[in-house]
Amino acid sequence: MSTPVLPLLGRGLAAGGAAGLAAGLFSLLLAEPLMDRAIRLEEARSHEHAEAGAAAVQHHEELFTRSTQHFGLVVTSVVFGLALGVLFAIAYALVHRRDPDASPWPRALLFSGAAFLAISLLPALRYPANPPGVGDSSTVADRQGLWLAAVVIGVLGMFLVWQVYVRLAGRSVPVRQVAAAATGVAVLAVLFALPGNPDEVPVAATLLWDFRVLSIASHALLWAVFGVVFGALGLRAFSRAAAPAGAVPVS
Repeated sequence: MSTPVLPLLGRGLAAGGAAGLAAGLFSLLLAEPLMDRAIRLEEARSHEHAEAGAAAVQHHEELFTRSTQHFGLVVTSVVFGLALGVLFAIAYALVHRRDPDASPWPRALLFSGAAFLAISLLPALRYPANPPGVGDSSTVADRQGLWLAAVVIGVLGMFLVWQVYVRLAGRSVPVRQVAAAATGVAVLAVLFALPGNPDEVPVAATLLWDFRVLSIASHALLWAVFGVVFGALGLRAFSRAAAPAGAVPVS
């Protein structure tokens, strides 16, 4: 029996809100101190190169206080999680139609893992996150375009890997796995064919490494919490639907 879309959207919103809140608090507690250090370093560099110290201070005057920015970080993370929840629920519904009797728990975890690889990990391999203030303002559009291209390649590549594995269903498992792995390598080759970051990263290596590790860790936490909450809600719906008179469970 097919699952109604509205309950899936509700599940996606609940999971996305919880995941966004968890990732936002993680970034607030662990990544924000690194961002503050990066901002101080950027301000120090600006003071060194400025012709007048007063001009540099005026140039870096913040429109919002750091407390306001911290609050905005958490709110933005929650909104981002809600948007991901809607998209995730729609994609889940499309795949669910092919196999409506599959258990919701492993499917949710598999989906979340694939989303983490396609949307977070693969783009970060080519364009790892940089602290704030790094990069020329004139290249912002170029950098955003390259990152979006990496995300598109990651999503389409993950879909292609899945299609290769599904369409070789009649072959042995090793053949399917090797074909999927070869497809993944081809996707990586296309990803790394994109131009590199156009800007230098004048940040201490330790600070840069810590920031990038925490950035990808926040994404991993986002998708882990999302998969667990979405899968748990699916199991709850599964058990409720299976309870009366041996009805076909809803996954």
